[in-house]
Amino acid sequence: MPLLKRKRDYARLVIIISGVLPLIIGIFFTALDARHTVRQQQVSAANTLLSQAERMSDSAWDMITELRQFQHQPCSQIQNQLQRIASLNPYFRGVGKMEENRIACSSAYGAEPGFLKDMILRDAPVTGKAWWSLSIARTSGVPDRPAVIFMRDLPDGEGFWAMIDGQYLIDFMRAINSTHHYHFSMNFSDGAPIAFGNPQIAASSWFEPMIYQARSTRYPLSVTLIASPSELIAAWRQVMFIIMPMAAIFSILLMMLMANWLQRRISWRDEIRRAINSDQFRAHYQPVYDNRLQRCSGVEALLRWTTPDGNGVRPDIFIGAAEAEGMIVPLTRHLLNLIAEDVMDWEVKPHFHLAINVAADHLQHPDFVDDMLQFAERIKDKQFLITLELTERSLIKDGAEVARKLEQLRGCGMKVAIDDFGTGNCSLSYLQTFTLDYLKIDRGFINAIESLEGRTPVLDVIIQLSNELELEVLGEGVESALQFSYLQRRGVVYIQGYYYARPMDNKAFIAWLAAAGDQPVEQEQEHVPDARPKGTV
Repeated sequence: MPLLKRKRDYARLVIIISGVLPLIIGIFFTALDARHTVRQQQVSAANTLLSQAERMSDSAWDMITELRQFQHQPCSQIQNQLQRIASLNPYFRGVGKMEENRIACSSAYGAEPGFLKDMILRDAPVTGKAWWSLSIARTSGVPDRPAVIFMRDLPDGEGFWAMIDGQYLIDFMRAINSTHHYHFSMNFSDGAPIAFGNPQIAASSWFEPMIYQARSTRYPLSVTLIASPSELIAAWRQVMFIIMPMAAIFSILLMMLMANWLQRRISWRDEIRRAINSDQFRAHYQPVYDNRLQRCSGVEALLRWTTPDGNGVRPDIFIGAAEAEGMIVPLTRHLLNLIAEDVMDWEVKPHFHLAINVAADHLQHPDFVDDMLQFAERIKDKQFLITLELTERSLIKDGAEVARKLEQLRGCGMKVAIDDFGTGNCSLSYLQTFTLDYLKIDRGFINAIESLEGRTPVLDVIIQLSNELELEVLGEGVESALQFSYLQRRGVVYIQGYYYARPMDNKAFIAWLAAAGDQPVEQEQEHVPDARPKGTV
């Protein structure tokens, strides 16, 4: 399988993964959020149930405190009052008095004495405490419903008890369960559970039920809630309706961004290498006009890429891709080879300017000087004046080493120009740090000639500064007679732009050079505004 095809298959896999990954992450986090939601609902329900049980316990202990008024009184005197108290207070199944570990009398059984274990149908717990409570499965009087008994033993052998009907707690559980599917279980002092709901709540589901346990901080009371998996599924579905559409949108955007990035990242290196090998690149040349000689005095070499289907790749795209992919040095060397082949057919005068754009990575490459010297050796018979055009970005890194390389090449007869002057961050410092020969004014300042009604103070300052530093000036991007005349009036020697000539391939340039290379520019009649400040004569 060819390397490019493998990389493209890999790119497709990465794109698919980048699309699926947000969905998987979305599902994962919605599941976590659903569990968190169900847990919060369980906590709220458990706290509500505990709070109700604690209020009922408060009522029971308050009742026992009230019953202590009957201490040392015979059952025959207090029986009616016990019945009245039990009937007038909610929650209570019965209240009574203990004497010597036996029930002496109660609101439910009257004055008939009996054992406590016969009433609660189990042995009394051994707690060693005077205060205790216990949940029980049933009583002898009501064998089909649970209850909670609260006991207070007094030092003289007497005691009082109160019993709360567990049905109140079950009804409260049922009310909570009307909006949720829980199984409730409540215990007082590890007694019999008071429960509601289906204990086999997870029998028909693939998901594990969620179990939550809570304890009262005031009483020996605990509650266990088991949430049905349907609760988790319902909460998950609700969250997914909110999150998953956004996750799907993000997934699509991520796939688009990843596809675009991979297309540039994976394919450019191979495409550029293949284009070099299949001669898809061509050198184009844009003539430079000399105002002093009134003719073409040089060209700037530009690289163009035309694919086999006839479409062109924009230079800013493939140059940027070559720099990002580490292909700019091979691409520049290929350009030098193309130029060396093309100029063999040129008929030009000695010292004809040949400008070549130098990338920052190539300038800092160890073989840069050798590459340029070898190129100069190949075309030495034409006696070109080779000009290296550098952007300000090229000079930022390794300034001392770059200056050394440029001085070495200048010593061999080459010239150095700074391109797009004024668009970087440290332009003026470069004029002092590096020895330059030409300064190319960025087209943005040239366009200002028309946009600012003829007043271009920044452009004028750049031209004046160049003259002070004895640098030759080239105005690039000149597209109108107005711009041409403005620069000509201010002594700008070199003019480059569509107004004079567009970039053209080698064959077209040879024909143009023969027909128009020695001809002066025939300017169109356009009004050239006076650049003098207003108010002057």
